[in-house]
Amino acid sequence: MAFPINPTRTRMSLELRHNSPLIGCRFDPTGRFVFASAQDNTIQRWELADQRKTVLVGHRSWVRGLAFLPAQGKLLSADYTGKMFVWPSDAKKPEPERVLDAHRGWCRAVAVTPDGTRFATCGNDHLVKIWSALDFSLIRTLEGHDCHVYNVAFHPEGMHVVSADLHGNIRHWNLETGELVRTMDCSVLFRYDTTFRADHGGIRSMAFNRQGSLLACAGITNVSNAFAGVGNPAVVLFDWRLGHRAEILRPQAAFQGTGWGVTFLPDGHVAATAGGNGGALWFWTPDQSASYHTLTLPNNARDLHLHPDGRRLAIPFFDGAVRVYDMS
Repeated sequence: MAFPINPTRTRMSLELRHNSPLIGCRFDPTGRFVFASAQDNTIQRWELADQRKTVLVGHRSWVRGLAFLPAQGKLLSADYTGKMFVWPSDAKKPEPERVLDAHRGWCRAVAVTPDGTRFATCGNDHLVKIWSALDFSLIRTLEGHDCHVYNVAFHPEGMHVVSADLHGNIRHWNLETGELVRTMDCSVLFRYDTTFRADHGGIRSMAFNRQGSLLACAGITNVSNAFAGVGNPAVVLFDWRLGHRAEILRPQAAFQGTGWGVTFLPDGHVAATAGGNGGALWFWTPDQSASYHTLTLPNNARDLHLHPDGRRLAIPFFDGAVRVYDMS
């Protein structure tokens, strides 16, 4: 049964607690579980029906990248040492089935093709890698970024992959040939801080709408202090066909922090969350730069994911909670 959504009535429906700050989160494709990575190097799994918690132990550093292979019932998790773990997602006591040396340095993100046959990883070694989901062999390495690659995503048609880096460079690749098709400029989400002599920014979250006509990239703008992460969150929308920036979505009221998660809702609207000076969840129509609704959150938000039912959002927080918000 489909539930109509109304983002202006979004409310917290479930709070799931852990004793360490959380980093990233994902609902599994069946909608039965929500997984969250923690700063104690664990991954926590909660069953939504009864809030039963199970811990996944194996990583020796923080995990940011989480994705699923639906046909195999596997969870992929990528950590800051460059390791990629493969887990049975619904096992009573999940143990790692395989560990891949995916990247040198941080492996920042992982994404799976729409047909579930391949997945991509990216990292601080400036590389994007395409892997087989059948035997976990490396199919192809994509080279061209000149700095840390922060994110990767597949177009819904399944023939294209995009990667985005610290400096706001987006590279569009042909998945079958590995050839670079074009680049897109998202440097508004990057700044060099001359005081601290440090780069700050990068595309922290990336998502396509269901039609594949829009690409959303979340991060931070107007950085004035790279050391403290002082700036303003924003979501940059690109027209996929033209490859041009279509809109910059900003909170209607001033907010200091970084946009850590972005997603498209079933009705085509955009939802994004940020952490910094507290936390917030915003909603936009794609053709309006100012948000039409804001939900103040109880702590710094660090990611965002939409449930398969299209009406619930999961957000992991620095205070150790995953909170599920219902838009129906």
